[in-house]
Amino acid sequence: MSASRDQRHRHAPAARDAARPTPARPGRGGPAAAVLVGLPAVLFALITWQVVDKGPLLGADRRLSHLLVEPDRASELLSDLGNVQVAVPVLVLVLGYAAWRGRGAGVVRWWAAPLAAAVLMAVLPAFVVPVKEWAGRHGTSAVPPGTGYYPSGHTATAAVAYGGAVLVLLPWLRSALARRVAVGVCAALVLAVSYGLVRRGYHWPLDVAASWCLCAVLLTALWLVLRRLSRSTSRTCSGTASRRTGPS
Repeated sequence: MSASRDQRHRHAPAARDAARPTPARPGRGGPAAAVLVGLPAVLFALITWQVVDKGPLLGADRRLSHLLVEPDRASELLSDLGNVQVAVPVLVLVLGYAAWRGRGAGVVRWWAAPLAAAVLMAVLPAFVVPVKEWAGRHGTSAVPPGTGYYPSGHTATAAVAYGGAVLVLLPWLRSALARRVAVGVCAALVLAVSYGLVRRGYHWPLDVAASWCLCAVLLTALWLVLRRLSRSTSRTCSGTASRRTGPS
């Protein structure tokens, strides 16, 4: 009985560690983050300048749109993947799963990572809506007359919802293959929404490209926050003494 009890005590810390999220790997986060924020931010500023000042890039944008636009049921269904009613519930499910796993594993501040992604999703309109009103861009010939098409809100919703879900989920995926699949599915969903929006004529290509740039900045900011939270949690766990087994 005593040997069996000792074995259980020895294996308990290992079981708890296996249930914890994979900590962020130390690396050159600073330069990478600077590129991931700086380059998309510059591109977003350049595209916005062209749209507001009706620069020569709009001519190429219109020609590309005319080549791609062919409204059909398939493109409409793809664009619907960027609806709030579709993308946000996916995010909520993933955040709930991550919170459940974190609480069950005894992670310190298990609620912080899901909350950060939820806050980003909630404040997204504060980044998109003012630009829409300021740019006042008209839509394509496939949509009713009006303004507010730049940047694409559906693309931004899809990118932040699916991208935020993957960033929160990644630490709970143990294999490299599973993480690659998650990132690939996210990219496929965002590209499908983007293609559907342009193909259906709901948005000009530059509307979609601008949302890619904007969301690259926002998701990089979320990645940095989650990275910091992961490191903080790892340090806390490594220094916490267990009542039975000593330092874990």
